[in-house]
Amino acid sequence: MSTTQQVYENYRNKLQQIADVKYAAAVLQWDQETYLPVKGNEARGRQLATLTAIAHQMFTETTTENLINELISTSDLTDQQSKNIELSAYDFNKSKKLPSSFVRKSSEVINKSFHAWIAARKENDFKIFENPLQDVIDIKKQEADLLGYEAHPYDALMNEYDRGLTVKETDRLFAKLSPAITEILDHIKQFPQPDNSFLHRHFDKTKQWDFGLYLLKNMHFDFEAGRQDISEHPFTTNFSSKDVRVTTRIDENDLANMVWSCIHEGGHALYEQGLPDEQYGLPLGEYCSLSIHESQSRIWENCIGRGIEFWQHHYPTLQSYFPDQLKTIDIRQFYRGINTVQPSLIRTEADELTYHFHVMIRYEIEKKLIEGSLNAKDIPSAWNEMYQKNLNIKVPNDKQGCLQDVHWSHGSFGYFPTYSIGSLYAAQFWSNMNGTIPDLKKEISLGNNMSIINWLQKNIFSFGRYYHSSELCKIATGEILNPSYFIRYAKDKFYDIYKK
Repeated sequence: MSTTQQVYENYRNKLQQIADVKYAAAVLQWDQETYLPVKGNEARGRQLATLTAIAHQMFTETTTENLINELISTSDLTDQQSKNIELSAYDFNKSKKLPSSFVRKSSEVINKSFHAWIAARKENDFKIFENPLQDVIDIKKQEADLLGYEAHPYDALMNEYDRGLTVKETDRLFAKLSPAITEILDHIKQFPQPDNSFLHRHFDKTKQWDFGLYLLKNMHFDFEAGRQDISEHPFTTNFSSKDVRVTTRIDENDLANMVWSCIHEGGHALYEQGLPDEQYGLPLGEYCSLSIHESQSRIWENCIGRGIEFWQHHYPTLQSYFPDQLKTIDIRQFYRGINTVQPSLIRTEADELTYHFHVMIRYEIEKKLIEGSLNAKDIPSAWNEMYQKNLNIKVPNDKQGCLQDVHWSHGSFGYFPTYSIGSLYAAQFWSNMNGTIPDLKKEISLGNNMSIINWLQKNIFSFGRYYHSSELCKIATGEILNPSYFIRYAKDKFYDIYKK
């Protein structure tokens, strides 16, 4: 082994050790959201803060810096090795801006905030969450200042989820998306709503759970490399590509809640399971961005999982699980029912179109919180006002309003825009799949999803973090992100559902 390759091996071992610590913390966080006893909250917060600080210290210490600096200027590396070093140098310079004391404090504040959010939801009272959330907002504002930005402090936080994403670019995308959705909604208003009341009959919890597992297996989620559990808010986490966890939630009076949570999180999980295992702990073993990650959940949840071809295969099985509830509902009624477009309170239960207004509302609130023109105490009134204005909905209480999402309690400011941007990527990927995979919809109608998995593995999963979002999109589809694909997809779909 050459001297350069020995140094690279030392670098790889170092980053994998850091990943071991990070994933150990991730296991504790997964447990916190699934099985942790209430009285364990305080100690768990300490444990997470300690591990988070240790991982940060290990990455930002001089030995890591020396390894990166020694390798970054050498030509005796493979292309993938050079890219890992380039990305690690970027990560190191960014992490160095955050003192370990700040990282530990941030973890402690966020842990306290999460448990306050749980309590606030239980009591349906935002006031319980208000002060801990303000502490999170304050520390995220500090983080933005430490990381630095050119135009808007929110840019620094968005960059954590999608490198290079800015307020300017997001505003541009949303300025194209919003009027297009409004145009489709104006068309929809001319026609009576499909009857989707059958989704709100009583559906046994155990049978729902079993059907969710059936769907995940059909999607090729590897249960020898993952599992599913119940949580307050559905999420996906991973500790390697061979250990990926998804969660769902079940409402016995709302079948859609569980079904599309499973499909959505299953899309995330397939991405994690498809990342290069040999790159564990290294940048090329990580996902491209949260926008691309969201594209994976949205392409499965909406483009595939709300398509009629998907249910041509799965609807008879669903009927066999719930014959009394669905025996009189034919597949066309089911298809129209699951694609009903109607403003609603809960983002995760929203239809494909009005969903984006949920995201835009959170995006606007987050920008104001980080720039300082809004504080935590102002959130309920601002939230309720924007829901009335954008969705013509009166918010009845905090739990169905500003307490519905877990993200702020996690400190995930800058995440929400990736949901809508991910949907735009999903539509563009879906268009390319349909143009390049022979008989794709027929394959889906037969329950065969391998051609989809193969396309995603080749064009998305295998690259890890090698490319930025826009670069990856261009490689996969031939052009950078273009909102017209989503707009065309939405018009084709909903003009067909809503017609005479």
